[in-house]
Amino acid sequence: MSSVSERAASPRSASRRLFERLFALLFLAAGATHFLRPAGFVAIVPPYLPAPLLLVYLSGACELLLGGAVLLPRWQPLAAWGLVAYLVAVFPANVQMALHPGLHPAWTPFLRWARLPVQGLLIAWALSYTRRPKPPLSTRL
Repeated sequence: MSSVSERAASPRSASRRLFERLFALLFLAAGATHFLRPAGFVAIVPPYLPAPLLLVYLSGACELLLGGAVLLPRWQPLAAWGLVAYLVAVFPANVQMALHPGLHPAWTPFLRWARLPVQGLLIAWALSYTRRPKPPLSTRL
């Protein structure tokens, strides 16, 4: 029977931890940017939503909270489901950005439209953390 430290040192768990950290860093950085440079995010809030600056701050707080929680094994599945819901909720802002090039004139049309399928990839990535990983087969025998 292998020990916990051997299991933690396995290549599979090491790569999983690396990708968890990258995933969390993406959301932590984006969340911080909502507070440091909110104007770019305010510009893409669809006009039918009230209080754009408040929504930008709330969405930044969600990214910080959920991005950090992905790193906590106990909270990871719940945080991942929260990020799936979050990514679906902010999708209209990405559509708004794609349809209205004047909101971010420095972004090329390709980059503005590429954000849409990237949301799908981020959702798939988040879904990969909605279940606790099974331990390696050698530890289950």
